[in-house]
Amino acid sequence: MQFFWLYIDDLVGKGLELLTILQLVVYVAANVIPLALPIALLLSSIMTFGNLGETFEIIAIKSAGIPLLRFMRPLLVVTMFISGIAFLFSNNIIPVAQLKLATIKYNIIVSKPSFDIKEGVFYDKIEGYVIKLGKKDKDDSTIHDIVIYERNYNLQDNILIAQDGIMRVTPDKQFLEFILHNGVRYTERGMRMTKNTEYVRLGFNTYKKVFDLKSFSMSNTTDSAFRYDPKMLSIRQLNTMIDSLHRTDSFYIKRFEVEVNPTVSFTRYADTGWLKTMPALKSINNKPFDAQIPDSIKRYIYERSLNQISSMKSGTAMINEDFRRKMLTLGSHKIEWHRKFTLSVACLVLFLIGAPLGAIIRKGGLGAPLVFAIVFFVVFHLLNTFGERLAHEGVISVFSGMWLSTMVLIPVGVFLTYKAMRDSQLFNQEAYYRIYKRVVNFIGKLRLQKVNN
Repeated sequence: MQFFWLYIDDLVGKGLELLTILQLVVYVAANVIPLALPIALLLSSIMTFGNLGETFEIIAIKSAGIPLLRFMRPLLVVTMFISGIAFLFSNNIIPVAQLKLATIKYNIIVSKPSFDIKEGVFYDKIEGYVIKLGKKDKDDSTIHDIVIYERNYNLQDNILIAQDGIMRVTPDKQFLEFILHNGVRYTERGMRMTKNTEYVRLGFNTYKKVFDLKSFSMSNTTDSAFRYDPKMLSIRQLNTMIDSLHRTDSFYIKRFEVEVNPTVSFTRYADTGWLKTMPALKSINNKPFDAQIPDSIKRYIYERSLNQISSMKSGTAMINEDFRRKMLTLGSHKIEWHRKFTLSVACLVLFLIGAPLGAIIRKGGLGAPLVFAIVFFVVFHLLNTFGERLAHEGVISVFSGMWLSTMVLIPVGVFLTYKAMRDSQLFNQEAYYRIYKRVVNFIGKLRLQKVNN
């Protein structure tokens, strides 16, 4: 739904076929699966252990001498298996789905709106023509008061006017036919900027005008146009791209030597004695170096120096901007490399939170489990989003950003597991109420002692 609301303006009015819409839904759904799996495991684990706790089955299991971790072991194995499937899906299916989605989305967006000429509206979606219909009958075929401007960008635009006619699309959907009656065609021929032009007026009883509608059909762009996006690469392909991007340092060093060094011409004369002669050049006869330049050439030297500095600054800025874009590209590839693992590990982490949490709250159904699942998933999603954004902007390392949610939630899972193993009253309202009463009584005793004293 988020995807369709985002692209609703690009999808409406394009005359999309049902098969195209179904393909779009399948590709969007495939990209959502890695995000849906963690919350599904979180909610299902809370509901399962919540039902067991509500019916006192967990208490019976513990009474039989079976610890909670041993009871969780089979489900933990299943969760690890699902995490492995999630990794394979992210590595093999998601890149293909992203590629297909980008291709079909591009084809839809660049396609023209579906053909529809309304009464009293100038229609300019057909290349080279502007059409205006005065009236359309209920059959959407019989038309009246037709005006057609043919934009040929010559001396004048040709104009065709007719009283009535028939408008229909050919069976192959490739052409639009106008069968016009009782009209006139106006044409002006000749060269521009001259008076020797010929004005032609052609009257007709029946005139057939055909328009090509091939531009209205959705194009089929090849997938190869989008294959370099890091989201559409597998682990093996990302490793290759990251290794290639890491080797660009030597390229920029050579580029600097080729593009920037020639602008500083005196560097070619540098040798081992250069640094030794610099102090002597700075001060000869106790005079500054610029004071030793003759006035006749001082302005020329200053202008040439400024030009060299400006050229060097411009070349350095271009190289720096190109290098910055390369580093952003490298960061994007590293982010996608880590994403293949983080979403699958998130399934395991959220299960380790959901299972002990369900055993603690001891509530089944969709009420309390859904609330807790949404809270923890929102925390996970926000940490994941913030970490990725900070990593992309270079504020923190890619590893820290992509694994931020995992590093925060693992201690939470360990804490909840520890509490569940010891039958903690972490979410028991009565336990907190008893603590509250103790605090109130303690404060009351303190006040009473103060009054007595």
